[in-house]
Amino acid sequence: MHTATHLAQPATATSAAIGSGLIDGPTRQKISDRLEEIAIQAQRRSAAYSAQTALLWSRISKSLATGKLMRPSLVMLGYRAFGGGNEARAIDLGCAFELLHAALLIHDDVVDRDFMRRGKATISALYRDQASASGRSLADAEHAGNSVGIIAGDLLISEAIKLAARAAAGSDSEGGVEQAFFEAIEQAGAGELEDLLYSLGSAAATTSQVLRMEQMKTAAYSFQLPLQAGALLAGAHPGQAEAIGAVGCQLGVAYQIIDDVLGTFGDPAQTGKSIESDLREFKSTILLALASEDKEFAALLSGFREGKVDAGRIRHELAAQGTERFARQLAKQLCSRATGSSAFLDLPEEARTLLHQCSALILERSS
Repeated sequence: MHTATHLAQPATATSAAIGSGLIDGPTRQKISDRLEEIAIQAQRRSAAYSAQTALLWSRISKSLATGKLMRPSLVMLGYRAFGGGNEARAIDLGCAFELLHAALLIHDDVVDRDFMRRGKATISALYRDQASASGRSLADAEHAGNSVGIIAGDLLISEAIKLAARAAAGSDSEGGVEQAFFEAIEQAGAGELEDLLYSLGSAAATTSQVLRMEQMKTAAYSFQLPLQAGALLAGAHPGQAEAIGAVGCQLGVAYQIIDDVLGTFGDPAQTGKSIESDLREFKSTILLALASEDKEFAALLSGFREGKVDAGRIRHELAAQGTERFARQLAKQLCSRATGSSAFLDLPEEARTLLHQCSALILERSS
């Protein structure tokens, strides 16, 4: 196994976002610049046939490269851990995962009927307001906004697929990298579907069902497959790539568990999300799954889904049962398993250091 080079120095868990804690500043800037370039190129191409599509790309571009850039950072970590020598390819592959992430966020907002994300209007909200200003009813305006959101997500996914294919083209691992990226799309879609269908059920999903759903919906495309694809692009043996991906999978589930916690018990000023939005949308979180093992709470939740119990009462009961503590313990166990596994111990020291750092950032995140 090759020794990693150019890896970022660890950042303190309390002061750094997950993405910035995994990657050096110059590489982060290259990723940001490349994302901006991709959006500009898409805008120019579309301007030749559709001014409205060019405008949509202009609006999409404002939200790119503004987050943690966690997925490109993990691609770079996997790539460097196995001695990759063409970082331009790896940056493009990382950008492909970030474009996919941007698409999934837009689609997720449509599914959840959210028009705000982290205190800012979504793409859907901009077009909803435009339709409303032209005299459309609220229902028609929201439909128009969400329709544009679906289109925007589709455009991003198309761009992401093209970029991933170009990054892998001609490499010894071309097929493996492409398959890993396609799997990221497939698993994210499967996880979103199960999340939606669980929300329609009369009872909460079980703990094992929620963990499996969160593995597909978040861990696969956000942690496991960026690491795995980056390693494959660098020339890692498929078994080595799967091993580093398995470490990422457990970290990714832990990340989503903490996300569930913050969605109910976090500070909205930091998360940019209402503490009752997950409940109102009947999201099957790990908190509800744990609490629903108690028959009395399961009956209360059934009443909530029938409109007989308010969200505040459910949140109060979740707090009384100590679900936050149990969920955080579960996330900690997953991180410990990930960083104590034989696959983790076989990684280069630099990669182990950064994944330890990632584990700490996951468990201590507040947004």
